[in-house]
Amino acid sequence: MTAVEAMRLPEHVDLTGFISLLQRLQVPHRVAEETGEQVLWVPGEQLAEQVRELYGRYPQGDAGVVLEPSPAFAEAAPGFVQQLKASRMTAAVLLLTFIAAAITLLGDNLATVSWLSFVDYRVQGDYIYFSYLNDTLASGQWWRLLTPMLIHFGILHLAMNTLWYWELGRRIEASQGAVMLLGLTLLFSLAANFAQYLHAGPSLFGGLSGVLYGLLGHCWIFQRLAPTPAYRLPPGVLVMMLAWLLICMTGIFELLQFGAIANAAHVGGLLAGCLTGLLGGALARRRNS
Repeated sequence: MTAVEAMRLPEHVDLTGFISLLQRLQVPHRVAEETGEQVLWVPGEQLAEQVRELYGRYPQGDAGVVLEPSPAFAEAAPGFVQQLKASRMTAAVLLLTFIAAAITLLGDNLATVSWLSFVDYRVQGDYIYFSYLNDTLASGQWWRLLTPMLIHFGILHLAMNTLWYWELGRRIEASQGAVMLLGLTLLFSLAANFAQYLHAGPSLFGGLSGVLYGLLGHCWIFQRLAPTPAYRLPPGVLVMMLAWLLICMTGIFELLQFGAIANAAHVGGLLAGCLTGLLGGALARRRNS
């Protein structure tokens, strides 16, 4: 179903309450910023008319009003294919991640993992001998600065990271576009990988988690400076993610022999995300004022 523009409002209009109402009614929607305006998109003209009528009645959302989800809203809910079409860049990154997981056998095939690792290495017996970054880059293997984000070790590692990327990536793609999402993903991957290498030296690490913390930080700080419905995360998400980061940094998982955690990559991604959120939010706030 084709996305239809339901409303176009100035950026200074606070849509937070109305978006919460749409969420309560289970109305599929997305909000994007375009040249100083907020554009609310929904799947289908019929649903667009209903949303416009609803906004005329409850522009602030009126949280005290009890409404039941409309059958028409439920019928118009986009299927998985429609969601993929609306989030093509998010889906493309995830597709590459799944391909890498298959090729590397979820990290078990060290020969193919070496194609994507931050620095090259060779396996000899029970030992892995790593190259240094200068040697790797001198041989022209620049892709390694980014590709560790595609490596995952185990099905749980892959499932958690891809689910969070699907959630956060779609928000940024809907609000700031596919090109911005790709740029942020590559930037956060670079920051996370360098942070981990500087902290631990030549080693084997990977996963989208550094990028995820970058996306989280971007949405968090951007929302604080220039409130945007798309970046309004559920209250417990930020607390949970930061608490998980702190728990991992205690070293408890290494102590319990669950494997090493690339904590420096998480911190590097988060700091980079906070910086981009600060810059982007400040620019958006300046435009709004």
